Amino acid sequence: MQIRIIANPAPPARDASAASSGPSSESRRISDDVAQARHTALSALTNDRFRVMLEQITDPSASGALMTMRGDNVVDFKSALSSYADNSE
Repeated sequence: MQIRIIANPAPPARDASAASSGPSSESRRISDDVAQARHTALSALTNDRFRVMLEQITDPSASGALMTMRGDNVVDFKSALSSYADNSE
């Protein structure tokens, strides 16, 4: 029995002009996405409404209340949308 391993020992040579032309559009897009995510995270850390919401949903009594909620209070979409509109004014 003979086992042959076929592999390319060296990566293909890159074109020197492509490497020196700067970052590609894909890497710029990724960099921009990371910068935007960082900005959003920092904004959330300093937002009082976000902090209060996090405190509410991580409160152990809130999770207990969610566990005991019943599905009897079904609200249709139009009623929910109307309530949302009334509360956001």
